[in-house]
Amino acid sequence: MTHPSLPKRPMLGPLPVLRSPIGLAYAVTALLAFMIVADVLGFGAAANMRSVMGDVVSGSGDVDLGAVDRADWAVVATSGMYMLGMLGTATLFVIWFHRVRHNAEVFAPDVQRRTPGWAIGGWFIPFANLVIPHGIAKDVLRASQPDPYASEVRHQGLLNAWWGMWIVSNLFGRLTTDRYGEASDPQAIHDAAGWLMAGSVLDIVSAVLALLFVRRLTAAQNDKAMGRQQPLQQPAPQYPPAAGGPVPGA
Repeated sequence: MTHPSLPKRPMLGPLPVLRSPIGLAYAVTALLAFMIVADVLGFGAAANMRSVMGDVVSGSGDVDLGAVDRADWAVVATSGMYMLGMLGTATLFVIWFHRVRHNAEVFAPDVQRRTPGWAIGGWFIPFANLVIPHGIAKDVLRASQPDPYASEVRHQGLLNAWWGMWIVSNLFGRLTTDRYGEASDPQAIHDAAGWLMAGSVLDIVSAVLALLFVRRLTAAQNDKAMGRQQPLQQPAPQYPPAAGGPVPGA
């Protein structure tokens, strides 16, 4: 007489474990501070170029070609400094972003609408990168707060402010860089330098908001990992939504 075989137990992969984002957050914060310094220097270089070109356009006194060359060199040098800092900052930011998304998989996987891989890949899809990382960041914020199922998401206002300013500063920066590169006469260079100054201000605001976002989210995850966060109220037991179901408060 044969007996029916017992069903095989599914082979489960290793469960995700928390990984500290603090070291990466320090590095990203330092690079964002570097970007702010680069923007301040870029603002000064553009202001100097605008002043020099203003003297040329007005025809007041003899034109100092040495001053023109120095002003042009300053703009080129600060632009190179900015691009170098941007490359390093973007790289480390994406690594940090993937780290906090990984931790969200430990805190509350059922409120994550995209897999951790999207925390990297979402940045490289044209046009979609204006939406996907923001949605991931919101889900990570939700998972990192004391009660992931609360109707409100902590620091969402900061997230929205940074994301909106990041988009505006990037679009404005591309337009101003093209305008400055196409300027071919003193008046056009004078006007384009003014636009560069405005772009530097937007970049500074964006970098400050990004820095605050990195610090707030990192602190939230560290507090939750250390068990220092407590829900504002003890909710009734909640079960994860079924696969494909809606995410609370999404």
